[in-house]
Amino acid sequence: VQLQASGGGLEQAGGSLRLSCAASGRTFSTHFMGWFRQAPGKEREIVATIRWSLGMTWYADSVKGRFTISRDDAKNTVYLQMNSLKPEDTAVYYCAAGGSSYVYSRSPQGYDYWGQGTEVTVSS
Repeated sequence: VQLQASGGGLEQAGGSLRLSCAASGRTFSTHFMGWFRQAPGKEREIVATIRWSLGMTWYADSVKGRFTISRDDAKNTVYLQMNSLKPEDTAVYYCAAGGSSYVYSRSPQGYDYWGQGTEVTVSS
């Protein structure tokens, strides 16, 4: 499975960005996808997850109500719509896909495939 992330950039606080993650290859072997982020000097943290089959979603408290994760099955693409951006959202964002149980979807160890990061910078 190959993952291609895109959509990062520079945005002002209060603005919006939409990240995309296009999956190719043996995507049927994955059960869920997630977005993580890693700010300079900090550990990678989970942002949101989505389950392919049922569309179940989960969000970290820090982004709940501002970010929306969605999927386009026909395009094998997962999106992260980020609204009301804050400077603390500044990070490199990574998409990932996992083939194990969804219960492991909130940990990096639950993911088998990772895309390259896309950088998001929010200015105050």
